[in-house]
Formats: sequence, C-alpha cells, structure tokens
Amino acid sequence: MSEHLFSGLRVVDCATVIAAPAAAMMLADYGADVIKVESRDGDMLRILSDVSTTPDADNNWFWQLDGRNKRSITLDLKQPEGLTVLNKLIDTADVFITNHPYPVRESLGITYDDIRARNPAIIYASLTAYGEQGPERDRRGFDQLAYWARSGLMDLMREPGTVPTQGLPGMGDHPTGVALYAGIVTALLQRERTGEGGMVSTSLLANGLWSAAGVAQGAFAGGDMRAYRETNQVNPAMFRVYHTADDRWLQLNMVRNEELLSLALTAMDAVHLLVDERFATLEAMFEHREALGDEIQAIMATRTSDEWLSVFEAHGVPVNRVGTVEELVADPQILANKMAEPPADTAIDTPSLINHPLRISSVPQKGAVRAPDLGEHTKEILESLGYSTAEIQDLQARAVT
Repeated sequence: MSEHLFSGLRVVDCATVIAAPAAAMMLADYGADVIKVESRDGDMLRILSDVSTTPDADNNWFWQLDGRNKRSITLDLKQPEGLTVLNKLIDTADVFITNHPYPVRESLGITYDDIRARNPAIIYASLTAYGEQGPERDRRGFDQLAYWARSGLMDLMREPGTVPTQGLPGMGDHPTGVALYAGIVTALLQRERTGEGGMVSTSLLANGLWSAAGVAQGAFAGGDMRAYRETNQVNPAMFRVYHTADDRWLQLNMVRNEELLSLALTAMDAVHLLVDERFATLEAMFEHREALGDEIQAIMATRTSDEWLSVFEAHGVPVNRVGTVEELVADPQILANKMAEPPADTAIDTPSLINHPLRISSVPQKGAVRAPDLGEHTKEILESLGYSTAEIQDLQARAVT
C-alpha cells in the first residue's frame, strides 16, 4: 500500500497566485506529485511576502505556505516548444488545474475540450473569478475584487455608517482553494467508480456569495433588504463588541435568548437593568438597544477581558475575546490541533506553517517539504518525459525553459 492516499497521482498545477495553487498544495499534502508550471518570471506568489501591506519577515513565508510539497518547471508557453512540453505533461496527468482567463486558455489550446481530447480520463479543475458562463466570464479578477467586493461581502461586513473595509490578502483565495480541492476529490471518486474524467469548476464570486449566504439568501428569497439595512443601522446590544479595561474587546453575540441574557446580566451584576422600564421586555430592549448597549459598555469597562471571561465562564455564558493573530502563534489550542506547526523540513526557514483546515484520521498527511526554487525540477521533469540531455540544453538555450 502506498504511504499516502494520492501517491502516484500526477497533478499539473498550471495556475497562479493563491486559490487554485492552494488546491494543488492540498493534493500534494496527501502525497500527489504536483508539478507547478511557471513562466520564466515565476509565479507572483513568490513575491507576496515582500509586499508592503503584508508582515515583513526574514523568509518567503507566503511562498512556503502555498507552494510547499511541489516540483517546479519553467516553460515559456508562448513558444511552440513550451506548449509541446505542457501537452506531454498533460498526457501523463491525472489532474490539471488552471485559473488562466478563458482568452488565454483558448489561445494556448488548454480549454477542457482541448485537454479532454488528449486525455479523456483527466480531471480538469477550472477556477475563474466570476464563473464559467455569462457576460463576466472572461474578466480577470482577484479575491479582493470578485470574492470580497463583487459578492456583497465587502458591503455587508462593515459598521453602520462607515465605508466598506478592505479585506485581507488571500482571504477569499484560501477558502475557495478548499472548495476547488473538494471538487477535484469528488471527481476523482467518480472516476474511480466509472473510469470517466470530468471538469470541476468553481469561482471566487460563487464562494463569496456562499460565504454571504446567511444574509444573501434572504435577498434571493424576496426579503425586505431595505428594512434589514435600516434595522441594522443600530446593532442589538448583544451584537456589539465591548471594550474592556485592558484595551481588549469581547464578543457577546451568541447571547441570543432570554435565559442566556439573564445569565449574562447576572454575571455582569447588572440585573437592575431588567427592572429599568426601557428594558423591561425583549421588545423594549430592542427598541432601546443603543441605550442598553451603552449601559453594558460602562459595566464592561470596569474589568479586564481575562476577568470577564472567567466570570462569564462560571455562569455558562458563551463569550469570547476578539483575538489577534500575534497571540495565535503560541496559542495552545492552535498547536494542540496542529492548525499550525513547526515544519519537519529544516530547509523551510519559517518557524511555523499554517496547515490547511482538513484532518482525516485514516489519511496521513505528508510533512511539509520546502517550496521549490523557480524551475528547480525542470531538468528531472523533462527527463521523465523522455527528453535527452542535448534536447534539454537546447530548450534552455532558446529560453523555452
């Protein structure tokens, strides 16, 4: 039996930046041989750690995060010989992953119909910004545009009266990568049962809409969105975050029924609020929600977040502190569940790597191996395709690889 579930599975990662390559990384984590096809300039993912809006560190952490456990080959796909190499890789592949815009795919001859004609059993995984059909099919896009802005999330996720807030780098890419991975694995199971290949597709817009579905479905159901927006100009008291004496914030918004509200007010030694005529009923509490929130804020400001967490825990009230990513680095819960862990490969120079979110007891995960240097495995991959030393040197001399 092979050591890992996808040992022997060949994946051609002909994609760029985060979302689609993250799906390939997950397959590699379970043992697939992932060959990353890059231009001679390299994937933009290689430089994201150096962008001024990301944390500065003495290592290429973004590339190690999503590029691990892969092999790299450089190809100039504008040259016929480069396309020939890519097609030979496709002929040997089980999975082909791409996020190139459709006009590029069509010009290179790497649409699903093109590739299926060469390799009928292949699983073709397509990631687009806005979907496979429709007037925006050919638009280029990134998660900040398609997942965050276009989906409505950027508008919904802001305080009343404030401007839409910018998202985090890769915030939509990483969950979209998990969705693409799930589609690939589903298609592989179908192929195992029927022998048939197929096309898997998802988009940043579809995943953004799915993330917003807890509100967006109300709009699709004909809900009164104008009333929704007007009502939410002032948050219910339990939907506010509260500032504590140690300059931290507490999230109380799972206090959503009368029993929990009574327990919360008891914990805060604020039962007197229940006899205030402004808050005598749940309806009155909602009508005067801003005043109730202000009363609670005055109380919360008297203790530290640690003190409040202890008090709420003792009363069985579900409350949590708004965390910071700096704290998560040494968080015992994160470490105990291997959500992040030190890499076994000493060539990875980042102290710890965040894992993808899946854990399967019966499927061992491969330890992280250093993300490849640009074109590091070009020669060995070409040799595996039958190219001679002289042919490889010729391709390198003509800047095909």
